[in-house]
Amino acid sequence: MLPLKRVKPLLTTVDMVLIALFAVLIAVCAWIAIPTTVPFTLQTFAVLCAMGLLGGRRATLTILLYLLMGAVGLPVFSHFGGGLGKLLGVTGGYLVGFLASTLVYWLFTKLAGEGYIARLAGMVLGLLVCYAFGTAWFMVAYAPATGPVSLATALGMCVVPFLIPEAVKVALAAFIVRILPARIGALNRRAAADQH
Repeated sequence: MLPLKRVKPLLTTVDMVLIALFAVLIAVCAWIAIPTTVPFTLQTFAVLCAMGLLGGRRATLTILLYLLMGAVGLPVFSHFGGGLGKLLGVTGGYLVGFLASTLVYWLFTKLAGEGYIARLAGMVLGLLVCYAFGTAWFMVAYAPATGPVSLATALGMCVVPFLIPEAVKVALAAFIVRILPARIGALNRRAAADQH
């Protein structure tokens, strides 16, 4: 009798826990609105952290889970929103753009490697793709209600006011991606040493 080959699971238990944890983290960050002239949330910050800490595959699955949670009506989007109406509305393209950004990040890091600089570049590239996707969606979805909107107007409404906050989020995410794995590794080593 031939021995059975052990099949490697597509996702480990740790993968599933991290994906669920980061999906919830993105939801919590979507609820945190920073009151400035143009209010913004920490949602993209959590997405950037997911990309940099989980890698492209798990970050993509995280966003799929997050979007699915919102699509079925859970209040995981900004302002405690949820449902297909929010997902398909004028700003829904930025939500779907998160999926595009993680896919681009995944592809970029596959080609460029998983080093810190490659991950940082992939995060920035992913954010640019998210904004491009979301802005194009906004222009298409906004037109039926008000008539065609120009690219300059869409950028002025949806991108320019968020440039500085997004730059701060990228810097914070880059810091966390740089520091957190080393800190967790040190804690794991210390815990292992304490057990012996």
